Amino acid sequence: MRISTLFPSLLLFLGRTAFAAPSEVSDPRKCGNALDVIDMEVEAVIAEAVAEIEAANAAGEVQKRATKNIQVYFHVIQKSTAASGGALTSAQIASQISVLNADFASWGFSFTLAGTDTTTNTNWFNTASPYSDGLAYQTAMKKALRKGTAATLNLYTVGFATGQGQGLLGYATFPSSYASAPTDDGVVFLYSSIPGGSTTNYNEGRTATHEIGHWLGLYHTFQGGCTGTGDGVADTPPEASEAFGCPTGRDTCSGGGVDPITNYMDYTYDSCMTGFTAGQTTRMTAQVTTYRGL
Repeated sequence: MRISTLFPSLLLFLGRTAFAAPSEVSDPRKCGNALDVIDMEVEAVIAEAVAEIEAANAAGEVQKRATKNIQVYFHVIQKSTAASGGALTSAQIASQISVLNADFASWGFSFTLAGTDTTTNTNWFNTASPYSDGLAYQTAMKKALRKGTAATLNLYTVGFATGQGQGLLGYATFPSSYASAPTDDGVVFLYSSIPGGSTTNYNEGRTATHEIGHWLGLYHTFQGGCTGTGDGVADTPPEASEAFGCPTGRDTCSGGGVDPITNYMDYTYDSCMTGFTAGQTTRMTAQVTTYRGL
């Protein structure tokens, strides 16, 4: 629980330490959405929207909780037509969409695949990232491929094979960032993290789930540590730092309960992640209503 400040883009880093030696496998999890400061003006807007939703829920306005369907454009970036080069089949893409629908079904969101495309570009595949040496590639990629409006989810699969982004599993933009940088909006994630992919412990499709949580407006559960406003959600127990693996009974902050290691917004193994919380659902709904027109 607690609240923090935003960066325009959320990065899912595996920890905040130096990157390990070159490897396709990211272990522990690395997300490119690491926030040091929170935009309190945005948080004030979100708090007002959350209050309105909570009041509607208390009044029994069931229509306010209707499932929001999100149109998805899936952009496959590959360096070759081989599976090891990032190529994905239509069945693999469909499997990832199925995982998203299963993971978000209880939390008010569904996803419909609106279109797919495949681009062979070695620079984009290897180096596109939110960091200085990969930013030009990711910007060119998004400018060339992005479709839709603020309400449309654009997914890009890449390799994160070289440069500062090496070892990432994914990163995403926040809803409040769309107005100032619409072309940048979307989620970029490791191609081999899809269901049945080759990234051990992170190949059940939950990297996309985690990153879409950011795209819908959530911070990591460990945002802000044990003090401060943290992730802005009251029913996620405070957590001193990211959890890796599947550490049963971990409790890093006194009071509030054991760490939320099964939450999609922590850093645990895909097999350990099981859901969001009611508070996270309200926060996501507030943000997509305010900033995405959903």
